[in-house]
Amino acid sequence: MMRALADTDHPLLAHIIPMRRCNLACTYCNEFDDFSPPVPTETMYQRIDKLAELGTSLVTISGGEPLLHPELDDVIRRIRKNGMVAGLITNGYLLMPERIQRLNRAGLEWLQISIDNDKPDEVSKKSLKVLDKKLQMLAEHADFHVNINSVVGGGIPNPQDALTISKRALELGFTSTVGIIHDGSGQVQPLNEEERRIYHEIKSLDKRSFTRINAFQDNIAQGRPNQWRCRAGARYLYICENGLVHYCSQQRGYPGVPLESYTTADIRREYVTEKSCAPHCTVSCVHQVSIFDSWRAPQEPAAVSSAGLVQIE
Repeated sequence: MMRALADTDHPLLAHIIPMRRCNLACTYCNEFDDFSPPVPTETMYQRIDKLAELGTSLVTISGGEPLLHPELDDVIRRIRKNGMVAGLITNGYLLMPERIQRLNRAGLEWLQISIDNDKPDEVSKKSLKVLDKKLQMLAEHADFHVNINSVVGGGIPNPQDALTISKRALELGFTSTVGIIHDGSGQVQPLNEEERRIYHEIKSLDKRSFTRINAFQDNIAQGRPNQWRCRAGARYLYICENGLVHYCSQQRGYPGVPLESYTTADIRREYVTEKSCAPHCTVSCVHQVSIFDSWRAPQEPAAVSSAGLVQIE
């Protein structure tokens, strides 16, 4: 923590993608395909070693569905070998007791599953009805921290489902968070009255989670912009399957620099670069990281216009 406050020339968190393919096809998601091969394990090792060289504190593996990667356990071990915290975001479908125990042995430190509804529908198959047995397996076998994230907004037809999911997560001994689901560009429409009520009730349930730094969502829920200094490209890095550094999952295309050639100079440039998408951003991990530096280093507009940001469909 002290290093994070004293030295801003290193990333606090990096999201890295070992597999763009997913076994689901949620209609709101723009972060998957149904054909991409896994990133070769040696390539993943090189990227993880580079993140360690840059001084990264925490690496989160996401996708696509990262559990489809055949050597995921070795990827986790490489993160831990480099002294970084290892996290995993998964849809949970592929979890079984033996698979959970393998994650334990690999040294995984936390896992998050986002569950969208009580029963599967045309928007999302990530439902409590389908995943509850997986949650019970995690409660019995996981040595790592488990957080269950529920969502409101974005076309989820029954906001009450999010409250049901959160209560079940707490019942099983997990932490619980709630997100406001974004559209394909990471932006969101304000919540309606019922969605806001559910959102605030869930937030009041559990204060333990390390992802509770989400007060920015109170403004988003009411359609108000946030005035903040987004440190994407500096304190937060998103590394796609092609090894390029992007602002985040929703703003892919800039800076678009290969991780292998990313330097402290790139970090310093992006640290003071204002992001045009920031006011209505809902990407919570970037908000949570940027809060460490909210009080310092005013930002300036980017050298390129907002048209330089590319949202990948």
